[in-house]
Amino acid sequence: MLFPPAAARSTRLVLLAILIGLVAAPSTHFATVPSAHPAAAEATSRWSWPIAPPHTIVRPFVAPVTPYGAGHRGIDITAAADTIVVAPDDGVVFFVGVVVDRPVLSITHAGGVVSSYEPMVSSLEVGSTVRRGDPIGTVTVGHCTATCLHLGARLHGQYVSPLNYLAAIRRAVLLPVRARGPSVGPLPPSTAYR
Repeated sequence: MLFPPAAARSTRLVLLAILIGLVAAPSTHFATVPSAHPAAAEATSRWSWPIAPPHTIVRPFVAPVTPYGAGHRGIDITAAADTIVVAPDDGVVFFVGVVVDRPVLSITHAGGVVSSYEPMVSSLEVGSTVRRGDPIGTVTVGHCTATCLHLGARLHGQYVSPLNYLAAIRRAVLLPVRARGPSVGPLPPSTAYR
């Protein structure tokens, strides 16, 4: 079914208003990401965090509506200047340089994933091999009003949320549907969240 131009425009305006509301939300809505149990984190994540805790996200990933549209193509994590940044996973340095006015470093990882870090000063060169946990640079000023590390991720060239690769999102678990009849009581907490 095709929408008339006015209806399509109206739908786009509503989506744009929602997106602007999400981007303009006060940063107080974003809190420190709780640490998962080490065994659970290892089973559900591929990356380690690039900086030491706490991992306070001050601005979330906001996917652009179009490839060249407005959005926030990564997450901003609070970090002091000169904080050491480490590789979240094995890879090869793909880019080191200045983009617009900020020093950026990008690493290619297995499976078509590229991670990027800004603003970050690094002595690494393109083609350098890095292992998970290797120091790759230090945070500098230039992205947030307060100092932060912007972590971005691309999968096969498309921007995706870096949280997909970190131990920040709990895995969804489908719970059984209760049959009609007598109540069996609440599920134990360990069953509700794995």
